[in-house]
Amino acid sequence: MKHLAWILLVAGCTTLGPDYERPQPGLPTSYPTGSATEISVALEWWKLYNDATLNDLVESARKNNTDVRLAAARVREAEAALREAGAAFFPEITGGYGYTRNRVSTQTQPPPQATAPLERRQHQLLASTSFEVDFWGRFARASEAAQAGFLGARFNQDLVALTLAGGTAQAYFALRALDGQIQVLEKTLLLRRDSLEIAKARLDAGLASELDVHQAQGALSDALVQRREAGRQRSLVERQLAQLAGRLDLKVVPGDLFALPVPPTPPAGLPSALLDRRPDIRAAEQSLVAANAQIGVVRATLFPAISLTASLGAQSAELSNLFAGGAGIWSLGFALAQPIFDGGRREARVDQADARREQALAGYQRAVETAFREVSDALVSVEDASASESELQARLAAARNALELSTLRYESGYSPYLEVLDAQRTANEAELAFVRNRQARLAFTVDLMKALGGGWQPR
Repeated sequence: MKHLAWILLVAGCTTLGPDYERPQPGLPTSYPTGSATEISVALEWWKLYNDATLNDLVESARKNNTDVRLAAARVREAEAALREAGAAFFPEITGGYGYTRNRVSTQTQPPPQATAPLERRQHQLLASTSFEVDFWGRFARASEAAQAGFLGARFNQDLVALTLAGGTAQAYFALRALDGQIQVLEKTLLLRRDSLEIAKARLDAGLASELDVHQAQGALSDALVQRREAGRQRSLVERQLAQLAGRLDLKVVPGDLFALPVPPTPPAGLPSALLDRRPDIRAAEQSLVAANAQIGVVRATLFPAISLTASLGAQSAELSNLFAGGAGIWSLGFALAQPIFDGGRREARVDQADARREQALAGYQRAVETAFREVSDALVSVEDASASESELQARLAAARNALELSTLRYESGYSPYLEVLDAQRTANEAELAFVRNRQARLAFTVDLMKALGGGWQPR
């Protein structure tokens, strides 16, 4: 019993395998652009766009989307695996009752005693347990790996919610941009119908040739095709939003893209802050933690396994005597199992665990580098789109003036219809480019919110 007490005392004191230490990814001290301040991004950043429809779509997506439900189920699975790993520290007790009836042979050597019955019955009530002492820390490392798996599942769930909110917002901006393009094309259709009527009137008056009419008709047909294509794309984006929000019957009424405010650009922050701000980096780190712990699990298999067994119960020939005095039975056991020869199987498993840790480390480093690049790219894109908007607005004003002047000159007979066509195309392209740039500017702000870990807080 003294030996048994000593084993229980030192059990768990030895933990094989390396203890986890967060690697240093070697990030630069600052981004190529942007200020180096503490990251501060609104938790519900999509509300900065001040659009009730967008807020409703994001909330619906975070509740109803199938990816969210899938991520939640994976969290529950990881939580159950963690509880299972923790249960290994406790003995498993099994209770049972058994009844047997058998007959012995009279032809055995030596033969049964004459006074002993040939048919025998036996009732047995027994509680037994078997417990492996975690002397080498195998269960502790397995629990550590399960804990990392659970946290990784939680971080992945947060990543799904963050990605889903960003995807919903960008799809909504695309829908509003298509609304703006359709509005531009409707104006273009009215203008080109008027141009066609003017060309026909001038033809009837002998002031223009049939070429002007054909050119005007071709320009009108081109605008009709553009309008139909914009409507098709809007329907597709609306169906995409319906799937994201988990509302397949979703209908979004047309709206004004330029009514959406462009939120102020959040500070870029120090690159090292991403290690705690971004859920994908935290999830990659937990994968590294789990792989690191698994090294200790497999290393423990190289050493002896120490097991304790015990049972307590009662046994009697008659059921009524099962709890009578003298019917009690018990047993205690101790076992030590040491691998002697396995052809290098266990050593190979240790090497595999080491290799998996290196893979997880590379995955963590890649996640950090990707995050740094995404923030840098988003900062550049936001700044460039903002700078381009004023230039595109000046281009649009010039194109509108040129169209107005070319139309007046044509109606007055000072210029050919070709100038009007060229001015119409230029004005149409300028209108559409201005709308698309606003969509891109809004989408880039979403990229920056996501890249900085907006909409998520470490738990």
